[in-house]
Amino acid sequence: MTKYVAFLRAINVGGHIVKMIDLRQHFMDAGFGDVETYIQSGNVIFESGGGDRDALEQQIEAHLESILGYAVATFLRTLPELAAIIANQPFPPAEFEAGASLYIAFLKAEPAAEVRDKVLAFANEVDAFHIDGRELYWLGRKQQMQSTFSGALLEKTLGSPATVRNITTVRKIHQRWS
Repeated sequence: MTKYVAFLRAINVGGHIVKMIDLRQHFMDAGFGDVETYIQSGNVIFESGGGDRDALEQQIEAHLESILGYAVATFLRTLPELAAIIANQPFPPAEFEAGASLYIAFLKAEPAAEVRDKVLAFANEVDAFHIDGRELYWLGRKQQMQSTFSGALLEKTLGSPATVRNITTVRKIHQRWS
């Protein structure tokens, strides 16, 4: 059995309210074991014997859409993958002045070179970006409201869904379930 973390897009935002007890039950109904959730933003930790990540993501997406009535993009990562994401330090410590925040955008696939270049071109005095595989590291040097970048702009540029979490959330999930 492999333990996965499902980072779900469109849970408890934009009027799509889902209670965590219900979300856990939806995953159990889909046949997954040892299901837990973390905070209200669509983070589900579960076990599965299936080894095909793409098939699991599609299974979860289809199951949730049939129940919730809207598409829920799903991004699966294993606990060792989360450890590698956390260990990656794409920005020097000096970049983290007071008020800076690091976000991780989970992507479906590593972006092609031309898409990668378009995303990285959004860098400015407020925002810095680094892409490593299926993750985009987004350093917000100031408050989020001062940024011109957003998850919606990221998705439009990628041409595919993404979901964003603060590094603190990612660390807490990894610490709690490792």
